[in-house]
Amino acid sequence: MNDRQAWVDQVSEELASRVPVGLGVLREDLGRNFRAVLQSAFTRLDLVTREEFDVQRAVLARLRTELAELAGQVAALEQREE
Repeated sequence: MNDRQAWVDQVSEELASRVPVGLGVLREDLGRNFRAVLQSAFTRLDLVTREEFDVQRAVLARLRTELAELAGQVAALEQREE
């Protein structure tokens, strides 16, 4: 189970626990509905985990460094041609 699913389960259980115990079956049904609504919302938002975000941030930082190095090499080549 991934972090997002665990969080959805935790939040839906917390919401369901706030429904009075005397409502029994309704409480369980609301718990399932909370879970479905939260999962659907996250799917539509197309969110990424923090780990995925950090990986992409590292990739972007590396690409920026490489781009700066290549720009320096192009500038050096252009100066040699002059």
